[in-house]
Amino acid sequence: MQRLMIADGSDVVRKVGKRILTELNFMVSEAGSATEALHRCEAEMPNILIVDAGMEGAIELITTLRGLPNGKDVRIYYCVVEADLKKMMMGKRAGANDFLLKPFDRKILTQAFAGLSAAA
Repeated sequence: MQRLMIADGSDVVRKVGKRILTELNFMVSEAGSATEALHRCEAEMPNILIVDAGMEGAIELITTLRGLPNGKDVRIYYCVVEADLKKMMMGKRAGANDFLLKPFDRKILTQAFAGLSAAA
């Protein structure tokens, strides 16, 4: 089972995402801040990480994570509210693999992650 972490300052976003992604057979953990996410990643590296672009320290989290052992193997999704090219490029330069638009729903998450849940 793939380990996936949602790093987002919103309790609602984390809870909704966790419920949907758990149904897609991911083992989902949550972090409410970049610092919490980093500590959790150091303890147990997820296969996939969703990082909210609006969260304080999001870019630093991605760059720090990429420098950790096995950090280059994590698939990172940078979650933006709108298709803001400048913000997306900052995420890409920091090491994000892909992007998600917020607010996300079951359809968006299923399209993005259904094929990845079995690819352990």
